[in-house]
Amino acid sequence: MLPIRVGVFLLGVLVAGATASSAVQTFVVPRALPVRLSRLVFRSLRWVFSRSATSSRRGYAALDRRMAFYAPTSLLMLPAVWLALVLAAFAGMYWAVDGGSVWAAVETSGSSLLTLGFRHPGSRVTTLLSFAEAGSGIALLALLITYLPTIYGAFTRREVLVSQLEVRAGSPPWAVTMLQRYQLIGLLERSDELFERAEEWFADIEESHTSLGSLAFFRSPQPHRSWVTAAGTILDGAALSMAVVDVEGADNPHAALCIRSGYLALRRISDFFGLPYDPDPAPDDPISITREEFDSALSLLESVGTPLKADRDQAWRDFAGWRVNYDTVLLQLAALCLAPPAPWTTP
Repeated sequence: MLPIRVGVFLLGVLVAGATASSAVQTFVVPRALPVRLSRLVFRSLRWVFSRSATSSRRGYAALDRRMAFYAPTSLLMLPAVWLALVLAAFAGMYWAVDGGSVWAAVETSGSSLLTLGFRHPGSRVTTLLSFAEAGSGIALLALLITYLPTIYGAFTRREVLVSQLEVRAGSPPWAVTMLQRYQLIGLLERSDELFERAEEWFADIEESHTSLGSLAFFRSPQPHRSWVTAAGTILDGAALSMAVVDVEGADNPHAALCIRSGYLALRRISDFFGLPYDPDPAPDDPISITREEFDSALSLLESVGTPLKADRDQAWRDFAGWRVNYDTVLLQLAALCLAPPAPWTTP
């Protein structure tokens, strides 16, 4: 019997330690770390939510309403899972030290974890264990309380530019619509201001969406908005601006830096979620946009008087050479996050 008790005690220590490590890596460490327990919770609930959403016949609107609860629910489930594991781990340790029934050990663990105090541990060793368990429960709840303002602060920063794109690029957003409006209101030569700001936005979402992985699944307040479609619109706008627009300042360094900042951000977010892509694509590798779609987009730009470069073949090669850097990761993130339909972004 003694070897069994020793084994149960050591298993309890291992589970409690692994749970604490999972909480610290998820909430405290500012780095993209693969936390298996957190991913298991999110993947399990994603299966439940996506299965329920896709079973509806009401289309994307119903899917969006259901998936809006996915990330917050998963986030709140994490501490519940952690607390349950801590309770089970310490219950095993109480049973291993004091003996008695399993239910008595569970009662002692629950009383200590939730600081209810209705059951006193049976020995000095279990009393010390109850102190550690009570501290663990308070620490886990404190981590969640401090984590929520951080994640919602990052969410608010992200959504400012996302909402502004509706004014600039339509709903759903599209790079062609954005350049058309810029031409009509006389802002085409000043488009670098948006790309300069977007470079900072991409740097922000790279940091926040890898260190706070659940943030990628937080949906925008409006169902037709998404950080993924916003990223695709900005990147395509910068690529079209450099490849086809023929005005002074169109071929500017801010557009090039925006594209590089954008595809690096999307690639690192993809790395966090384990999405495959070619890290070094060739400029002539195939992309999801066809030449016919590209020519149709140029016709739309021409219809509002946008000055375009004469060599359309070279323009296509230039655009495809930029797009190939983010084409795969953009479409995969759109599928992962169930982004709303948008031209050139949603698969």
